[in-house]
Amino acid sequence: MRIVVALGGNALLQRGEPMTAENQRTNIRLASERIAEIASGNEIVIAHGNGPQVGLLALQAAAYTEVKAYPLDVLGAQTEAMIGYVIEQELGNLLPPEQPLATLLTMVEVDRHDPAFDNPTKPIGPTYDRETAELLAAEGGWTVAPDGDRYRRVVPSPEPKRIFEIRPIRQLLDSGTIVICAGGGGIPTMFDADGKLHGVEAVIDKDLASALLAFDLEADLLVIATDVDGIYVDWGTADERRLDVVTPDELDAIVFPSGSMGPKARAAARFTRATGKESVIGSLADIADIVRGSAGTRVRP
Repeated sequence: MRIVVALGGNALLQRGEPMTAENQRTNIRLASERIAEIASGNEIVIAHGNGPQVGLLALQAAAYTEVKAYPLDVLGAQTEAMIGYVIEQELGNLLPPEQPLATLLTMVEVDRHDPAFDNPTKPIGPTYDRETAELLAAEGGWTVAPDGDRYRRVVPSPEPKRIFEIRPIRQLLDSGTIVICAGGGGIPTMFDADGKLHGVEAVIDKDLASALLAFDLEADLLVIATDVDGIYVDWGTADERRLDVVTPDELDAIVFPSGSMGPKARAAARFTRATGKESVIGSLADIADIVRGSAGTRVRP
């Protein structure tokens, strides 16, 4: 079975946890243990988030004032390589030595006319108190927005249109390689008015990019792995319940609060609607049961 696994940010860093290399490696080791459970007999592609890592690199770059800070597309490329390196190492320590792994820097095309550029919504980096966030916004030209009782930088999140490296990803998969790609939704790139390709200050939603990746690879299953065991309705009330099986249309009818499961539900619905195949939103800890068909919220035609 060809499976695309989209790792949520919790696979790399728990909320509120210091962004140390040691903490991230510990979390990736735990994620790798789960993915290793489904590696035998399956073709695996791993995508992942990178918001906190990009934000940290941006802060570190801002502290060095001798040169202009690097743009988000370059920081995205750096984090794809960094996170892919650790995933490869930790997963490689668990799998047979003959299992090949590869991390591919992945450029993803966006439309320069995408309305997202007029309305930044994607949070990146750490959280701040209001005073610090406003100071950083004034200094760096950022847009900031509330995140719970704190604030984070937000950037445009345009729709993914095309994955430029889809052919080498497919070739690696066909040769039995576990591929780590499209990290953080891929490196955002677009064609300008002269037809030249260049990077852009944006972050593509990781789950939507994963849905496009799964579609292009003709995957049999898209797994959107997070830290909860599925999608709940009436969350936080006495009537809350987990959805076991839903259709894309039923998902579309649910109103998700900002910052919750909305993007994941949208990505799952998009893949299933386009392919007629199943997607699942569930806990990374349950991934073996998800693949067996007994866990998570399953989205079916």
